[in-house]
Amino acid sequence: MANKVVVRKPGEGDAFWVLGGLYEVKAASSETNGSVTVMHMTLPPGSGPPLHTHAGGEIAYVLEGTVRLQIGEESVEAGPDTFVYIPEGTLETFEPTTEARVLFVYLPGGLDEFFAEVGERAPSRELPPPSDSPPDVDRLIAAAGKYGVQMRPPA
Repeated sequence: MANKVVVRKPGEGDAFWVLGGLYEVKAASSETNGSVTVMHMTLPPGSGPPLHTHAGGEIAYVLEGTVRLQIGEESVEAGPDTFVYIPEGTLETFEPTTEARVLFVYLPGGLDEFFAEVGERAPSRELPPPSDSPPDVDRLIAAAGKYGVQMRPPA
């Protein structure tokens, strides 16, 4: 059982390439007794997940760039220093409209394990090279349920 202070300096911790973005683990579920996962994401324009819900709450804090969030029926344009809390079970997605850096907090923890399963370990702390093939959304959807995430296939 983890019960310790977590300190992550730049370049430390696990990092994954997921959906064309760089997802860096700042606090893993295994380090916080499962209470929280904190991720720092660097996202290219147009990336982002399918519509989904979480078994717990989610916080997004935009550090750089702009992100369009679809939260239930509401669309929110979020720029630097914008804070967003999304309650458990709310249907949502996000799409960067510019390259963006966003800090995501997931309550409870566990989504770092999802990103590790569906992503590729990043060999460097930069965006992955562009891909000619679309993301394997079926693989995301299949894995998501194990981590309390329900994803909808794109229309």
